[in-house]
Amino acid sequence: MDDYVIKAQSLTKQYKLYHKPTDRLKEALHLSNKAYHEKFVALDQVTFHVPKGECLGIIGKNGSGKSTLLKMITGVLTPTSGSLQVKGNISALLELGAGFNPDFTGIENIYLNGTIMGFSKEDMDQRLHEILEFADIGQFIHQPVKTYSSGMFVRLAFAVAINVDPDILIIDEALSVGDIRFQQKCYRKIDELKKTKTVLFVTHDMSVINKYCDRVIWINEGRLIEEGDPKEISKKYQAFMIGADYKKLGLDISLDSESIFEGSSKADMVDPLQDKLDMMGDDKALITGITLYDSATRHKVTFVEAEQNVQLLIRIDIFEVIDNPIVGFSIRDRLGNIIGQTNSYILGMKQESLSPGKGYVFCFDFRFPSLNQGQYTISPAIASGTQQDHKQHSWVHDALVLEVLPIGYDSLSGVLYLNDVSFSVIL
Repeated sequence: MDDYVIKAQSLTKQYKLYHKPTDRLKEALHLSNKAYHEKFVALDQVTFHVPKGECLGIIGKNGSGKSTLLKMITGVLTPTSGSLQVKGNISALLELGAGFNPDFTGIENIYLNGTIMGFSKEDMDQRLHEILEFADIGQFIHQPVKTYSSGMFVRLAFAVAINVDPDILIIDEALSVGDIRFQQKCYRKIDELKKTKTVLFVTHDMSVINKYCDRVIWINEGRLIEEGDPKEISKKYQAFMIGADYKKLGLDISLDSESIFEGSSKADMVDPLQDKLDMMGDDKALITGITLYDSATRHKVTFVEAEQNVQLLIRIDIFEVIDNPIVGFSIRDRLGNIIGQTNSYILGMKQESLSPGKGYVFCFDFRFPSLNQGQYTISPAIASGTQQDHKQHSWVHDALVLEVLPIGYDSLSGVLYLNDVSFSVIL
């Protein structure tokens, strides 16, 4: 298998679907040559390789075949056709409850899982302290796991999975439950495991995919759609999920002051977008420029302090009539999480229909939120309809990159000095 720990070639899984239980019996008894089932293809000719030490993300909508693929990798299911080679021990967090006996206590299930993984009681005795310390569920460890909450269960399951020395760790949406502190604890452990183990990550959280995965594969209706860079694929997937097209924006955009405000000097205030930004939408509109200004000085800014008054200008060229337009933007952190967003609909600013052949400049005046120091991006968008039911016409990912400096930040020392702090000595 060379350096690959997982090698799938033309992997296919089919199921027979019967409308009635008697149809299965009729077919089993061969009463006629008639087929009493319909074929359902859960996976269709999927080919991919996973090298040792890679963190691979697997994305796709519900029912796309992700769980079927993981069950075949773990040996729970066998493929209908194709080949699958897996090298090394696997520890998997699939559905909550998989691999655990609900009537056994937490302690008993720890030893049960160890036995399944091929460890002796003595081996698990040595691992028990680390498992209990990581799970941190106290005296509930002596209670049947059927009495556990989902958060307690995933604590125990994850603690066991990482402490049985797997070569391959598989996580299927398990970390979506549990409190934030435990989730962060798990992600720190995954960061540590990535140095020596192979990790397969299935999640709908694109920020997790972008942060932790080296590569991602996208599966839809059983077929492998695309694989590659997590940020690239996740943006295409997000566009697909909202029913929009995805394309690369690689245009040499020149601003025409006549087409924006009919000769207004504001035409020169909007900088064209950088080349090769990621964009999705249809052909009705195109966002072609974005600039952020300090409201007081009217200077363009890329460094912003918390609570600073700013103006965001967005230029949009219109190619077809757009009724009930909605213009807005979102602020995202380095992981792609939305920190804040707004639009003209939410603000109650009903817009007139936008006419083709024109370029419009829209301006948002606002006080920049108090965010932690670091890099953030602004993604502008134009849609039509309502907040609940709308159609995206143009949406540019990360069109503007900003460095946020909190109030009191000293650019020379690189330190944030805290204000409004009282000090006293308590004897």
